[in-house]
Amino acid sequence: MQTTATCPAILIAAPASGQGKTTVTSALARLHTRQGRRVRVFKCGPDFLDPCWHALASGAPVYQMDLWMTGEADCRARLHAAALEADLIIVEGVMGLFDGEPSAADLAQRFGLPVLAVVDASGMVGTFGALAFGLQHYRADMPWAGVLANRVANVRHAGMLQASVAPEQWLGAVLRNATMALPKRHLGLTVATEVVDAMERLDAAADALATTPLGQMTLEDLQRWAVDFVAPEIPLPMAPGGWAAERSAACPPTALRSPPLPPQNALTPSHLPLFGTTVAVARDAAFCFIYAANLDTLRVLGAELVFFSPLADAALPVCDALWIPGGYPELHAETIAANKAFKNSLTAHVAAGKPVWAECGGMMALFDTLVTLDGQRHAQWGVLPGEVTMQKLLAGLGPQQLALESGTLRGHTFHYSTTATPLQPAVRTSRPHTEPSDDAGEAVWQVGGVRASYFHAWFPSCPEAVVELFTASVEVTA
Repeated sequence: MQTTATCPAILIAAPASGQGKTTVTSALARLHTRQGRRVRVFKCGPDFLDPCWHALASGAPVYQMDLWMTGEADCRARLHAAALEADLIIVEGVMGLFDGEPSAADLAQRFGLPVLAVVDASGMVGTFGALAFGLQHYRADMPWAGVLANRVANVRHAGMLQASVAPEQWLGAVLRNATMALPKRHLGLTVATEVVDAMERLDAAADALATTPLGQMTLEDLQRWAVDFVAPEIPLPMAPGGWAAERSAACPPTALRSPPLPPQNALTPSHLPLFGTTVAVARDAAFCFIYAANLDTLRVLGAELVFFSPLADAALPVCDALWIPGGYPELHAETIAANKAFKNSLTAHVAAGKPVWAECGGMMALFDTLVTLDGQRHAQWGVLPGEVTMQKLLAGLGPQQLALESGTLRGHTFHYSTTATPLQPAVRTSRPHTEPSDDAGEAVWQVGGVRASYFHAWFPSCPEAVVELFTASVEVTA
């Protein structure tokens, strides 16, 4: 394997959330992709929704990067693999550049990724230059690409903003344009595949970016941001059968395939821990929060994956285990309630003692009742006793870890609902570097082979624990 791979790379950051990072990231990816260039995009942090837009823009699956949740080794391996075959690597930051532990700034400095700052310049002139200067110099030795002004009023406004920064820092101005806005809802951006004019919006954003110095950079120009990515000590694993040509991301069209990754170790399929296990994965508008890396991990472990829609299908596919990921059951509660045939099929799976792992939205639908914001009560699958109630205030947010018998999974929580149930938690998650306690973290509910929690797991963080979740007759222990 090539020990060092060199590729132009940038990390797109901002002074805060809501500045336009996702739009600019997707626009830049779309702009270069439609020119025939190979673009690989990554998302800093545990986000599910932004990657859907980046995947649509770049034509390739998007993986998350977080120095705690995914780990430095995983980040290093993915960056190296991308650099071997890409013309440009783009990493979208999370929140403000220095927000969180670890932050986007930590990721940029760890891998030498030049930072491109996107600043919402509406309502400011000279302060734009102060923000740009502060972002660059707040921390010593920050790799830096420059600054892009977003939501600019007009050409005159752009000229005043440009005058507030050093000439080499200016990467252009994007004028306010409603046609390139990406729609939002309560958990973030609307999933790209649900927006009928998603590609038109991305093209509008790419067209706007094409008028800026950033958008006019050639492949030769991009070389000023070239980064040397060192090969990982341990290559990324691969599913049996060679290259990762059959892996698809959860949100973009299924035709999108991930780039090749380094070969795995020489385990034969029959020696893989989930060999012969068929895992059914819920995937539709209600259950769509799926990390592409989680699908990869299940396949690497030997599982065969089959996908189904709890909204549209009358029965589960033939399977040995079931994964119901998060999503938006609250937006589809009536449809879930009306699909009695599917509920009966799920009940039979549970009665047979087969494993079920349900995360956040998947867990919500397992309860008896879901109460939506308008106060309407909707019967759900009734696997877990109790009800889930939506609320306007955020109920849980942040990194979490789940200690199982086989090891500890890392992940996060993010939800606007609460549960009321007579069940006692089988175990609770905990914050990074802390022990579980009875009054903190997310509960893991267990009934027979069913395990469910608000916790979203990053499967590559502990494949042994993933095997435990999808293997029958294994109890969760504190």
